[in-house]
Amino acid sequence: MIYDLIVIGGGPGGYTAAERAGGAGLSVLLAEKRVLGGVCLNEGCIPSKTFLNSAKIADYAKNGSTYGVHAEGVKLEHPAVVKRKNRVVKKLVSGLEMKMKKNKVTVVNGEAVISGRTGDGFQVKVDGAVYTGKRLLIASGSVPAMPPIPGLDEGYKKGIVLTNREILDIETIPENLVIIGGGVIGLEMASYFNSAGSRVTVVEMLDHIAGPTDREISDILLNNYKKKGIDFRLSAKVTEIKGNDVVFESSDGIHRVSGDNILISIGRKPDTKGLGLETIGVETDRGRIVTDEFLRTNIPEVYAAGDVNGISMLAHTAYREAEVAVNNILGKRDRMRYFAVPSVIYTNPEVGSVGETTESARDKGLDVEIIKLPLAYSGRYVAETERGDGIVKVLVDKQYRTIRGLHIIGSYASEIIYGAAVMMETEMRVNDIREIVFPHPTVCEVIREAMFEI
Repeated sequence: MIYDLIVIGGGPGGYTAAERAGGAGLSVLLAEKRVLGGVCLNEGCIPSKTFLNSAKIADYAKNGSTYGVHAEGVKLEHPAVVKRKNRVVKKLVSGLEMKMKKNKVTVVNGEAVISGRTGDGFQVKVDGAVYTGKRLLIASGSVPAMPPIPGLDEGYKKGIVLTNREILDIETIPENLVIIGGGVIGLEMASYFNSAGSRVTVVEMLDHIAGPTDREISDILLNNYKKKGIDFRLSAKVTEIKGNDVVFESSDGIHRVSGDNILISIGRKPDTKGLGLETIGVETDRGRIVTDEFLRTNIPEVYAAGDVNGISMLAHTAYREAEVAVNNILGKRDRMRYFAVPSVIYTNPEVGSVGETTESARDKGLDVEIIKLPLAYSGRYVAETERGDGIVKVLVDKQYRTIRGLHIIGSYASEIIYGAAVMMETEMRVNDIREIVFPHPTVCEVIREAMFEI
């Protein structure tokens, strides 16, 4: 059989593309080397959120007296959290399997390798079997970046050093946890294990946490973490992992910090190794597959979506990229726009961001007005949060009066930020947003309040 489309990778980009294409009547084969759902569902987004939800409940219970609720003997039972995580993942994977079946997608498990092309199409080998497709969509995702730090490989083999995959399955809470990297994954794991009882130290090479997050927002998050007892070593370059010790260099010399476990969390890189891209001449740039705004590669009828193209390594970006690719395959002209893709850090407090930051706007020379309001402008935030220091920060284009960026730290940020993304995507002006009726009392109405501060 010759398939209309072969999808390599069953993560968010891959399964979305397969579902959309299959639903449109194309014959689709989806190859996944591990488990349907990819890293996001099995080892990332969903498992970490089940962890963080348990931590949030524990934090509320421990600090309930502030709100007139007293609880004694509050304990976070990590094995029960892991068990629930596995149950959640299993349920969602089963849901995906049903979706593939409903849309008549053929799913094969095994490592897919592109072996070339014939007059009939592209050939892909999966565990010895050869499949042919008229088109390819590569959605092989990403893998943890493992820097050449002396001692890292040895520590990983011994089970001392963990990646995001292993740390979500450890059976006991480490008394001391060292996290190398203060990006999103590192911060979310720091948040959970701190709530679970670990003494957490984060070693970060930059002078701030949360990567490209607006600096003022990341500083507020840092202060919240410090109040909870998390130790941060910023501007620290790790030079060696020696047993359970992380050795790092900073401006005042060489230091070391010890942990029962060490989480390596310095980012991810596109997973293109061994795919066989060279057999059909797919262009790559430092490991990522190069795509245009239609998600096309340099080879006709070959597309790439998700982390593998390295543009915006987020699950929800992968969803949309997959849809754009399939729409173009179906002859429906569609293009990918990245300027209004939101991002979230699911800690407590949450961080939601979309568009330009204060720093990126400055670097690009954009003429923007910056409005900042405390979330205390929201009655609900005050009612539900004791001594909260959350803010909303809006960057408005001075000429066109449209939003160029919006950032919020505080409760419900993850559920609010999509609204700001819609405002940016549709290029709503300040006066348009002023006329929107926000529900009251909600935290999101602080955005409307900000519009009247301009």
